[in-house]
Amino acid sequence: MNQQVLSAKKETVAEIEKSVKESGSITVVSYQGLTVAEMQELRRTLHKQGSSLVVYKNTLVRRALEEGNLPSLGDLLNGPNGFVFSKEIAEGPKALVKFARAHEALVVKGGLVEGKVLDADGVKEVSKLPDKNGLIAMFLSCLNAPITKFAATVKALAEKGQPA
Repeated sequence: MNQQVLSAKKETVAEIEKSVKESGSITVVSYQGLTVAEMQELRRTLHKQGSSLVVYKNTLVRRALEEGNLPSLGDLLNGPNGFVFSKEIAEGPKALVKFARAHEALVVKGGLVEGKVLDADGVKEVSKLPDKNGLIAMFLSCLNAPITKFAATVKALAEKGQPA
């Protein structure tokens, strides 16, 4: 094999490995049947969510996962695949599931979330998780609830005229 080709493949494997380690989730999709305009629309949608869709050879992805000591995606790496790398765990899957509802040619095959391999149903479950801002709001409401209840109780006692 030509040394230039070999070094280019090594660089690609290193790039994939870096992307995998920086991502919260990786989703594998089959994009066969999508038009160029639909692919561009999908990439724009994912970019707005902080995710990116890249097409790599399956063997290079397999090698990058092995070198990074990550679990193998096994049967997900069959046929032409697109790989969606998301910084936030749920952002990429959420955008993909929404896009797949409108475009049946896009098939979510599975993915890798926090070192665990998921099938298509698992990725759909991850897409239902709230985003970072939603989680922060939930947490703050949990912190705020006891204080609010205490203040309401004190106010009710004060209105009733009974000493606390």
